Amino acid sequence: MTPKLKGKWALVTGATSGMGLEYSRQLAARGCNILMVSNQQQELSSLPRQLQAQYGVEVEGYYADLCEEQSADSLLAWCKEHSIAVEVLVCNAGMFYFDELTHKREADAMRMLRLHVMSTTRLCLLFGDEMKAARRGYIIVVSSLAAGLPMPGITVYAATKAYLRSFGKSLYYEMRPYGVGVTTVMPAAIATNLYGLKPSLMKAAIAFRVIRKPEWLVRRAIRGMLRRRRVVKPGAMNYYLPFLISLLPKWLVTKIWTRLIEGKDEK
Repeated sequence: MTPKLKGKWALVTGATSGMGLEYSRQLAARGCNILMVSNQQQELSSLPRQLQAQYGVEVEGYYADLCEEQSADSLLAWCKEHSIAVEVLVCNAGMFYFDELTHKREADAMRMLRLHVMSTTRLCLLFGDEMKAARRGYIIVVSSLAAGLPMPGITVYAATKAYLRSFGKSLYYEMRPYGVGVTTVMPAAIATNLYGLKPSLMKAAIAFRVIRKPEWLVRRAIRGMLRRRRVVKPGAMNYYLPFLISLLPKWLVTKIWTRLIEGKDEK
């Protein structure tokens, strides 16, 4: 149990899988009541009960497609209706695809922009105002190592994560006078289903620490949040990989990308 979190409500987006589920577990283990927000209806029907039984805290599930324009407003209204005052907001929900920007991928790109940029901004505005009025609270904004890696194939993903990095780091200063902490988390590769890797490849990457487990990342993120750190960048990869990639000549990046696209077209 963590005394300053015991009995407080934590809202976690993307809460039924990957890092979101791990945030829910670790915050519940520290005594937080959890509001699990997800677009996975089946998981929401069982996971809240499991966490409640395991950790002895209140756990609620809320179904939402955060890509929809009014989703954040509806979520706040539901919280007020159920007398849930959110004191920990974890903006974790995300999506990923690796492909070039084409009309075929336009719908995915627009959903990513709405989910990563618009939804996170609106959630922080609405729930941040509640925290400012209460003069307490914590916000975690999940960005990514990709924020510093503008590369082909992740054009929109990297750009949205760069927005989240800048947004969270700036919001830190705006919320600080009100007693609200804002921590921007910069994960490198984490072992979730987001990237669609084969189990054998995922296992090998974990063994060589190219990919780290969600438990490892979330533990450091929550610790940084409680210490009111502005940024959490766990792992050496956050420091050496962007530098190494920046050294690649443009012709080589172009050649690698061309080969990848050609290989994809041949399948």
